[in-house]
Amino acid sequence: MESTIVNDEGKKITTKAYGASGSFIGGKTLEKMEIERNLPKSDEVLIEILFCGICHSDIHQVNNDWNNTIYPCVPGHEIIGKIIQTGSGVHNYALHDIVGVGCMIDSCQHCKSCEAGEEQYCLSLVGPTMTYNGYFKADGSGFNTFGGFSSHIVVKENFLVSIPSELEISSAAPIVCAGVTTYSPLKHWGVKAGDTVGIIGIGGLGHMAVMIAKAMGATVTAITTSEDKRDAAMQLGADYVLLSDDAADMTAKECTFDFLLCTIPTSFDINEYINLLSPRGTIITVGLLGPYETATNNMDVAKYGRSIAGSLIGGIAETQEVLAFCATHQILPHVEIIKIQDVNQAFDHIKNQDIRFRYVIDMKSIQND
Repeated sequence: MESTIVNDEGKKITTKAYGASGSFIGGKTLEKMEIERNLPKSDEVLIEILFCGICHSDIHQVNNDWNNTIYPCVPGHEIIGKIIQTGSGVHNYALHDIVGVGCMIDSCQHCKSCEAGEEQYCLSLVGPTMTYNGYFKADGSGFNTFGGFSSHIVVKENFLVSIPSELEISSAAPIVCAGVTTYSPLKHWGVKAGDTVGIIGIGGLGHMAVMIAKAMGATVTAITTSEDKRDAAMQLGADYVLLSDDAADMTAKECTFDFLLCTIPTSFDINEYINLLSPRGTIITVGLLGPYETATNNMDVAKYGRSIAGSLIGGIAETQEVLAFCATHQILPHVEIIKIQDVNQAFDHIKNQDIRFRYVIDMKSIQND
């Protein structure tokens, strides 16, 4: 494709993709389709997508679990690719650079949050423009955005990140979502050597959190319902494993954790975890984007000055920072590489918790359709 593209901002290209049309129940089945991309504007680049991770939020969005899906929906926001065309105003990237694209492709870039490097909390009327299902732009205009389950994508220079050469690109894609989603709260709440940290849920997000918290110097406990994950958690670097459905073990660990990072993606009872927190301890939810299963017992929160908080992905600078952190500490997501033709089966495995820990699609396979 690279040799056939001309630098004409008024033109579009047609790219192959896998997305949900919404015609199936819940929109859950992904099918082959073609989508249009605009050629790059002066501050944009055209990327040939090489690898794209599968995030649990892809499934939520495709299934319209949050009641905001715009069909057709082409998911994918853990993207690594090669630049094959640049706009005239692009200065920090060049042809053939290997770059990453995470959950956002635009924001107002002028509000307090954006100026602080936290574009994910953009305070414009419509917030940041997400990589997919991101209909609105910061000025209120826009169109449905399509993500990384496609052969190519166009992205603003300011929303790209460089991939360190020390990282294997076939495995690194989840860092731009799962990596920064866990790194950001661990950094923000100041996790450091000597802290006692529990990671709740050892899946796509949780396995990254274990490795990152351990690299920060914390004593890390992997908290899971699955005995089958014990050995895997220890191999990731966890110091201990706590089974959350073992009442005796949970009671024994009450008031012992400075910090809990919860990666559970579905509604759950937060109260059983609150009592694990030490005085002034904090539990941060990064997996659940919805209500808890039960109301919070505020007596258990107040009597030890505990905090409950949430965190959403991370900004662009922070995404670049976690990539450097992972390169320095030799942290790579544990992935299984699949072809795009197997994506529906992968979705089913994720929903059934049959995967450790992240699927990554080799996007060269889309050219076989």
